[in-house]
Amino acid sequence: MRPFEPFELSLTEASRALRARELSPVELTASVLDRIGAVEGRLGAYVTVAADAARAAAARAEREIARGGPRGPLHGIPMGLKDLIDAEGLPTTASSDVRAGHVAERDSAVAERLAAAGAVLLGKTHTHEFAYGLTTPQTRNAWDHSRVAGGSSGGSAVAVAAGGATFAMGTDTGGSIRVPAALNGVVGLKPTYGLVPRYGVTSLSWSLDHVGPLTRTVEDAALVLAATAGHDPRDPASVMRAPSADLADGDGLGGLDDLKGLRVGVPRNHYFERVMPEVEEAVRRAIGRLAELGATLVDVEIPMARYVQAVQWGLMVPEATAYHERSLRAAADLYAPDVRILLEAGELTSAGDYLRAQRARTMMRDAWARMFDGADGAGRTGGIDVLAAPTVPMTAAAAGQETVEWPDGTTEAVSDSYVRLSAPANITGVPSLTLPVGHDRSGLPIGMQLMARAFHDTTALRVGRAYERSTVGLGTLAPVAA
Repeated sequence: MRPFEPFELSLTEASRALRARELSPVELTASVLDRIGAVEGRLGAYVTVAADAARAAAARAEREIARGGPRGPLHGIPMGLKDLIDAEGLPTTASSDVRAGHVAERDSAVAERLAAAGAVLLGKTHTHEFAYGLTTPQTRNAWDHSRVAGGSSGGSAVAVAAGGATFAMGTDTGGSIRVPAALNGVVGLKPTYGLVPRYGVTSLSWSLDHVGPLTRTVEDAALVLAATAGHDPRDPASVMRAPSADLADGDGLGGLDDLKGLRVGVPRNHYFERVMPEVEEAVRRAIGRLAELGATLVDVEIPMARYVQAVQWGLMVPEATAYHERSLRAAADLYAPDVRILLEAGELTSAGDYLRAQRARTMMRDAWARMFDGADGAGRTGGIDVLAAPTVPMTAAAAGQETVEWPDGTTEAVSDSYVRLSAPANITGVPSLTLPVGHDRSGLPIGMQLMARAFHDTTALRVGRAYERSTVGLGTLAPVAA
């Protein structure tokens, strides 16, 4: 049997080993740094690896744990930050030449909270430039290097999938945590809008941006959410609500295997349209497993589905252009062509179009709330606790592939395909969790997303963990990166 390596541990497993003094933060961090050294040249997950600082932080965590025990489950755990998230003294490049030479003067709220929890920062992970894309071209898929990593948090997903980070943080504006998580076979959580503060995080679209974790397991994601959620007055969108403190020890997720009493919505429209047969088969099989665990399956109609793309782009494009207005005028040639075109297109969006998108978003939020609550013209109909659906309609596309042709004769841009199923949760602000539920015939991962009512993040996590606990082989590292 092959010797066991610490970098193979999930966050939950590593935390237990550290608490039991079976492993030290120094040993764990050294193992993960060695792993980065072994695979980074092939994967390109990191912009910056702060190895010396990580070793020093691990040694400090080891001393602290020796004196008084771990301060929490993240103490001594090595992790990566998407390179939109400020960490004092490190560059925040947004994977762009526009940010050359930029160094963060202070920590973001997320970096502050992770440092307070004792996590060890390994470095900054690649993003599609300024998070404005769904492929992250600098980074290669952990399962097949000829395929896209997904974006825009591609570096974070690949680092976790390859063992180059025990967990990582990403951002999600239209699927940028969940898309790369699904394409690389890891767990990704987009929390409820405003639950995790965005202070110190480079914005793509302020009304759609979320910060959340990419992890090996659902329980890992719950632990990171517990450490990072909570109000921060420096973020105007931050809310004064947080998940239960019980998340920190896993108890807040409820029973491990029993989903009795929970109602799982299965979409009749939108989410299974223009989807690869292998993706649909794997996700429907996973939904069937939820029923075997005691959940009641309920067919639901997704409201306003035909307007999803128009609302997503109607909000994101002008907000992104507004953020980049000065630098676009001063140094347009420093942007990659695909990002520059989108930013220039935003200058053509009228105020009326933007306001109509805002109004449609309000209507969509209300319609989704009624869907979860089970309210219609005749009154309550039972409602649902979670909505289960594919995360993305197809597995990882070939690098350089621009379009996909569907059996109905339609041609769709790869980025449009990836954002189509993830955007509704950004528009409505509801929490959305993706977890791996199988592979296609080429061995590429397939993801299922679980969405819940706003601020019911723990419900999505509970259902995801129940599925995860009932299934063999989840949470394994990508073999092609071994």
